[in-house]
Parts: sequence; C-alpha cells; structure tokens
Amino acid sequence: MNFFNFLSLAGGLALFLYGMNIMGSGLEKLAGSKLEIILTKMTSNIFKSVLLGALITAAIQSSSATTVIVVGLVNSGILKLDRAVGIIMGANIGTTITAQILALGDISSDNFLLQLLKPTALSPLFAALGIVLFMFLKSNKSKNLGQILIGFGILFTGMKAMETAMEPLRTMPQFTNLMVTLSNPVLGVLAGALVTAVIQSSSASVGILQAISSTGQLKFSTAIPVIMGQNIGTCITAIISSVGANKNAKRAAAVHLYFNIIGSAVFLTGVYAFQYTVGFDFWNQAITRGDIANFHTIFNIVTTLLLIPFHKGLCKLAELSIRSKKGEDEQSPEIPMLDERLLMSPSLAIEQSRKVLTLMGSYAQKNFSRAIPQLFHYDHKVGDKVNEYEAAIDKMEVILPRYLLKLTDKELSDRESSSVSEMFRLVTEFERIGDYAINVLERGGEIYDKKITLSETARKELYVLNDAIGEIIELAVTSFNNHDILLARTIEPLEQCIDKMKEMLKTKHIDRLKNGECAIDAGVIFLEILTNLERIADHCSNIAAYVIGYEGEEMDDFDAHEYRQTLHDGHEEEYNRLYAFYKEKYASQISR
Repeated sequence: MNFFNFLSLAGGLALFLYGMNIMGSGLEKLAGSKLEIILTKMTSNIFKSVLLGALITAAIQSSSATTVIVVGLVNSGILKLDRAVGIIMGANIGTTITAQILALGDISSDNFLLQLLKPTALSPLFAALGIVLFMFLKSNKSKNLGQILIGFGILFTGMKAMETAMEPLRTMPQFTNLMVTLSNPVLGVLAGALVTAVIQSSSASVGILQAISSTGQLKFSTAIPVIMGQNIGTCITAIISSVGANKNAKRAAAVHLYFNIIGSAVFLTGVYAFQYTVGFDFWNQAITRGDIANFHTIFNIVTTLLLIPFHKGLCKLAELSIRSKKGEDEQSPEIPMLDERLLMSPSLAIEQSRKVLTLMGSYAQKNFSRAIPQLFHYDHKVGDKVNEYEAAIDKMEVILPRYLLKLTDKELSDRESSSVSEMFRLVTEFERIGDYAINVLERGGEIYDKKITLSETARKELYVLNDAIGEIIELAVTSFNNHDILLARTIEPLEQCIDKMKEMLKTKHIDRLKNGECAIDAGVIFLEILTNLERIADHCSNIAAYVIGYEGEEMDDFDAHEYRQTLHDGHEEEYNRLYAFYKEKYASQISR
C-alpha cells in the first residue's frame, strides 16, 4: 500500500464524514423545531423514549448529535434526566441505520432494481437529484431534501474511495497480522473505542470497518470486539459537550457512557462464553459489510432490551458518580440557560431563544402588575421582588443577543434567519417594558419617601389606565407566545385608545394644577407615570407588529409603519370597531 493509496484513503474518509455531516444537517433542518417538541413532550415512558431516540437518530444519522442535544436539553432544565435515559438508549439503535444502508453494497444480483440499490448506482443518482433540488428549486423544504440527497451521494462516494484505497491490503501480511492481534477482545475494544473517539462518530467508524471488510481479511473474531468498542468510543462527544454544564447534564453524558460500557461488557462476556464452550461455526470466517451491519444492529437492540428494566439504576449510578453538594442548586430558577450545545441544531436553539424571550415578557408583565399598587401602598418586600425580576430581565437581555449572534454564524434557512433577526429586536421591546415598570415602582418609592399624596381623582384615573395597560401587555405576551395573529391585531386599537387616554389625563391634570387642586410634586410624578405607561403600550404595539409580520404570509413585504398608518386612516372596519369598544371600556371612565 503506497503513498497514493493512503492519500485516496484520507480523501475517501473526508468525503464519507462530510457526506454524513451535511446529510444530518439537512435532515435536522427538515425536521425543524418539531425535533424539540418530540424530545420534550413524547417521553412519558421508557419505551416511548427509546423508540423516539431510535427514530430521531435514524433521521439525523448521528447518535452523537442526539446525545449532545439531549445533554443540552437536560442542562437547560427542559428534559428530565430519567426521560433522557430512554432517548440515549434508543440513539444507539437508530445509529445502526447507516451501516445497513452501506451494506447494500454487498448486493450481487443481476436484477436491475436490486443493482440500482447498490451504492455505486445510488451515489450518482442521489447526488444528481439532490443538486437539482438544491440549486433550482426555491422552497426551503426542497433545498433541505436536496442537501440530504447530496450528503448521501458524497457519503457513498467516500465509502467507495476507501474500499478502493484498501484493496492492496488484501495481500499485505502486516495487515493480516494486525487483524489477528485485534482479535484479542481487550485490544479490539480499545481499538474500536479509540478510532471512534477520534472521529467522534460510531456510524463513521463502523463504515470504515465495513470498508476494511472489503479486503476479505477481516474476520468475525476481530470485528465483534471492535464494534463493541465503537459503541463506547462514541460517548466521547457527549462527555466533551457536558464540560461546564450543570450536574444533571453531566449525569446524562455519564448515563450514555455507563450504558455502553455495561452493555459491551455483558454482551462480550456472553459472546466469548458461548464461543469457548459451544463455539460459533463462523468465528474465523471473513465478515462482510452486511454481517457487520447486522451484528451492530443486533448488539444495540439486545443491549437496550437487557438494560431497559434497569434504566432507573443507570440514573442512580450517574447520581452516585456525580454528586451535588448539600444545598446546591442545579440552576438559577430566574434565569434559564441558553445551552451552546443546541447551536449545532439551529431550530432547537431558536426555540430555546423564544422561550427565554417569552420568560422576559412574563417577568415584565409580573413586574408591571406589582408596580402600580406600589404608588398607593408601598411595600419594600414587593419592591425587592420587582427588582429581583428586573435583574433577571437585564441578565437575559445580555445573554440572549450574544446567543443569537452565535446563531447567525450557523447555516440558517430564510425563515430561521428572519426569526433570529426579529428576536434581536424583541429583546429590546420586552426589556424596555420591564424598565418602565421599574420607573413606575421608583415613583411609588418617591411618593412614599416624600410623603406625597395623590388626589382621589388621580388615583381613580391611574387605576383605569392600569387596567388598560395590563390588558395590552397580556395581549402582547400571549399573542407572541401563541403565534396568534388575530390576537395581535387587537393591540393597535387599544394602543391608540391608551394614547388618547394619556392626552386626556394630562390635560385634566394640568387643569387641576392650575386650579390648585393638586400639589406640584404630585403633579410632576403623575405626569411621569403617564409617560411611562404610554410607552409600555408603544412597545406592546411593536410586539404586535412583529407577530403579524413574522407569522403572516406577507412576512417579507410587511412594513409596520405602513400597517399602522393604514389602520389610523380609519378605513379598516374591524379596527374602528375595536377602537370604539376600548374607548367605551376605558376612556369613557375618565371622560366623565
């Protein structure tokens, strides 16, 4: 085997790994945010979790990717450790699909349809069809499907290049001696684990083993321990990804490692016990690609079935290995974690970002609901709680844009890119609502400290305006959370009603000041409160425009300013009806 054979082997391996990568990326994008919904909601029992883990891994063609995502979701507190175990088990089964596809190369029939299934035929066919879908069709689904097919084509091409490069090994006595050495179960397991740990993909390392089998020098006695070692080596990705994560995320990675080590030890013991007592007829025979794929599948299915009854024991073992200090919190209850492990799956990262944005909105809403009563009966404990929530909002305002910025470096679909851009803007909207709530709280503190008294009329007016602002925040937060365009369209007429109320209250209060019915200090504070409340309504209007523009079909052409101008012109019947409704509901109470 000369230098050029090694060069061809390296090139083939590079194509194989790259093909797996872009194929998995295309499959993940095609699945979109549904991946998280499936992972987090459909794991009510261990059997469902195993099935889901197998299906998801078969879809994205990487058990490492699945386990890294699981570690990220556990770290974020979205997925419980006991539910993660089943998904990790299923991931080992799902990863065997790649080997089964590569085993199609062993088809020897002259039948045209069967020959068409061989990688040598599928490779150019998939690549050609994929490039047509990717380059000439505009829809994201078509492009993602094209990317998947291109990945398959490149993967098969890399596999064929590796097989060709390894042909000279058939006659090399050194290679034969190496294969004999690896038939030692301990050395075989170590070799399989090491190679897989280096390339961080059991599917790829099994593919390499299948390529080696084409030389005819690889026996069952050598391949079996190597395959078991490959399942252990694939754990390195999840272990690396758990560095710096919380305790439960580290435990999820530990469960993956323990599952594969225990499974390999039990299976290896059983296989060699049978071999040395009864014996396998095929033990010293050459193994084929199909045999490798079948053994890989059988090993993972049997191991999973053996350990399913002990899934809680695996959790317990991980908890005993990675202990929490007494009184230690796994994570802050106020500030969710944006796990960078999920950046490898942009759709999941975007969903996590939306949840942080949703939490910002709910915290801002809570702070506003607590702030207005502080104008009349100030409570320092409530004030401290509002400031605590505001600190959480401010923290999220820092971490979320940084996370979104990292997302922009990933390969995003047009829809995902638009979502990231809009979230950048919405971070400011929710944060400013929180700031204005704090401003109102501070005015309450000022009233308390200076012993200022607001007139009874001013109090009643603020209570009415408070109800209107409370409703518009509720509409804004709910419409964003639920992607509800119809609800979002009810916000602008209420915002205009609030604008009108502010001007009415400002005029009435100035009249009270002129007539000496209100003290100067109280008057200044009252006007500051009006300004803060009206600006909260403005930010709610901006959130509504986001929901309408992003969720609607007119996303690319939506102009928020033009949308508002059209409504304010008075030609939209529904807008006029709602505006009249809100005037009667709120403005009429302060115009009496």
